[in-house]
Amino acid sequence: MRPGIILAIASLLAALAPTASARAEYPDRPITLIIPFAPGGSTSIVGRAIADKMTEILGQKLIVENRPGAGGTVGTKAVAGAEPDGYTIALGYTGTLAIGPTLYTKAGYDPRKDFAAIGAIGHAPNSIVVHPSFPAKTLGEFVTYAKANPEKVSFGSAGAGSASHITGEYFASIAGIKIVHIAYKGTGPAMADVLGGHIPMVIAPIPATHANASAGTLRALAVTSAKRTTQLPDVPTIAEAGYPNFEASLTYGLIAPAATPRSIVDKLNQALRTALASDDVRRRLMQDGTEPTPGTPEQYATFIDEDETRWSKVIKASGAKPE
Repeated sequence: MRPGIILAIASLLAALAPTASARAEYPDRPITLIIPFAPGGSTSIVGRAIADKMTEILGQKLIVENRPGAGGTVGTKAVAGAEPDGYTIALGYTGTLAIGPTLYTKAGYDPRKDFAAIGAIGHAPNSIVVHPSFPAKTLGEFVTYAKANPEKVSFGSAGAGSASHITGEYFASIAGIKIVHIAYKGTGPAMADVLGGHIPMVIAPIPATHANASAGTLRALAVTSAKRTTQLPDVPTIAEAGYPNFEASLTYGLIAPAATPRSIVDKLNQALRTALASDDVRRRLMQDGTEPTPGTPEQYATFIDEDETRWSKVIKASGAKPE
């Protein structure tokens, strides 16, 4: 065969062959899921449950990376500035998307503009728990004790500006008590200290507290949801304890950097919804106090907008300041 014909055939085959980028179907390598708090808290519990199942569904590992700091804004800011290629995503959370941008004037991101919403995972209430040695056995007794001992009762949270911190400040303001906030780099470290008796109280999501509360190693005084939870059915809501209309539930979801291609967002959303539909993930989440709430990217984006508006009012009402 003449060299010219061979060259022409080779050129034609090259033109017809798909390019490397076209052949590579997302995802073709591991995805980093940033959880903006220390290990051991509710965000890690929820995030790892989702990451494990999405790894199976996508055929690529979701590598969980805990990156705590400043109420979760450090890790969240890192995702806002990441390459929008679908290989760096984050666990979105009420504390980082609805509270941080209002509380921290230099949070470094806009929850509405700097992220592409992938989808909601679920929601869970906070809980107020104390060490068994603490004298109060009910929320009413706690308020009475705190009023008699102003600024002598401390409470731990996942960090300054976290949902648990703001919930504590808000409750203190409406109950007329003065309690001292101790900021940790995540719920996990705060839980370790209350279990060890180093602090008397912690406000934390039910996924992080219900096992100890059920076992009696911690005493749950109240939950912050509008209704009692199935995980702690005997524990009253704050509203039931005498503070009507008090509600402070938390929502988890997945977010990606803004400008992430819609095809990638859709693929991640579908994998997330498939994960949330599986019996093992639903059971794992609900056992830890998180009710799955799958939906579209648009629904989660709308929720982020509305949640930030609601919590900004709570922050102003509580008088909370960054620490």
